[in-house]
Amino acid sequence: MKEEIIIAGFGGQGVLSMGKILAYSGIMQGQEVTWMPSYGPEMRGGTANVTVILSDKKISSPILSKFDTAIILNQQSMDKFENSVKPGGLLIYDPNGITRHPHRKDIKVYTIDAVNISVELGESKAYNMVVMGAFLKLKPVVEYENVLKGLKKSIPERHHSLIPMNEKAIKAGMEKLVQI
Repeated sequence: MKEEIIIAGFGGQGVLSMGKILAYSGIMQGQEVTWMPSYGPEMRGGTANVTVILSDKKISSPILSKFDTAIILNQQSMDKFENSVKPGGLLIYDPNGITRHPHRKDIKVYTIDAVNISVELGESKAYNMVVMGAFLKLKPVVEYENVLKGLKKSIPERHHSLIPMNEKAIKAGMEKLVQI
């Protein structure tokens, strides 16, 4: 098993955190993992993306040009990464702020209205965990209990009280995914 993932959006949407949680989850599961973030100098509001590779074998390089899965959270990322999904791959996106929806017919496309779902939950800070839940529903590349361990590892201990809220958001994302 090898899963090559790009997560892309604006800084502040939790893109890098989502990648880090996936990476820690893979480590907890005994997988080989790479986590390679990329962001502009602006951080919040600038574009950010992270490449995560999860594998049961050694990973030769963390640098990729094609991905099994793209998780897209803004239009600039859609424009940049839609064509980087391998044929037969998966593209998950939040339609809020997207003006040009994906047009490819050789990939599976799903939406998750993470903005509205996180607002409904009363937890707008859990936006990225709603998206994570959608991804894990489609591609359970890490076991759920390892995701919880990954959350504990990536969230500072003083904020561990937020873990139940994040878990609730992950479950909501798993339930409210829509295929296009």
